[in-house]
Amino acid sequence: MNYTATIAADPETSRSLAGPLPTNAVLEAILSRSAAKYYDSTATLSDDHIRDLVRIGTSAPTSFHLQNWRFIAVRSPQAKARLRPIAWNQPAITEAAVTFIIIGQLADASTVPERLAPVVEAGIMPAHMVPEWEGPARGLYDNQPQRQRDEAVRSATFGAAAIIYAARSLGLGSTPMIGFDAEAVHKEFGLAEDEVPVMLLTVGPERPGNWPQKPRLPVADVLHFA
Repeated sequence: MNYTATIAADPETSRSLAGPLPTNAVLEAILSRSAAKYYDSTATLSDDHIRDLVRIGTSAPTSFHLQNWRFIAVRSPQAKARLRPIAWNQPAITEAAVTFIIIGQLADASTVPERLAPVVEAGIMPAHMVPEWEGPARGLYDNQPQRQRDEAVRSATFGAAAIIYAARSLGLGSTPMIGFDAEAVHKEFGLAEDEVPVMLLTVGPERPGNWPQKPRLPVADVLHFA
């Protein structure tokens, strides 16, 4: 089913979409997703499946194309045993096929030319625009530690969300977790000084017993038009 579009005489100035929200696989994955508690502990994900999930995660947006994130896939029994005690001993850490440590890196404007080089090479951006991006990025982040950290958390969260919905579309459960000792995770898994462990994200085939998606607040309670 397609939207019915009502277009004003000047389509550049006004366009409205009417009719019920269409159904498609993307929306079905989003609207049916729920946090998984119970995983099939016998299931595994291949290296290629894990790489694909991260590749999809890195398609999420980042400020100035910084791509200031990193992902550690904790999937061996030994690594899971290291993580579980510093993640509130949550069973999903060892039962899920993989637990991603979702890492945000402090926003560093000096990386803008490096990040944009492939964009220029691909013919998407002209080279003269690179300093036009780097300058504002430096103005935004240089000597602004709180802003740098905020951007690390934002970027990592966008990446995690993309993995969550990709996992759902592939029939996998997932659970974002903030129940962990950030300092211990930082030390145990060798994070750099400019890296923040933003969340843990368990992913894997589910076993029976998980709840469906819980009801949300009405849109009327959270949406205001201005």
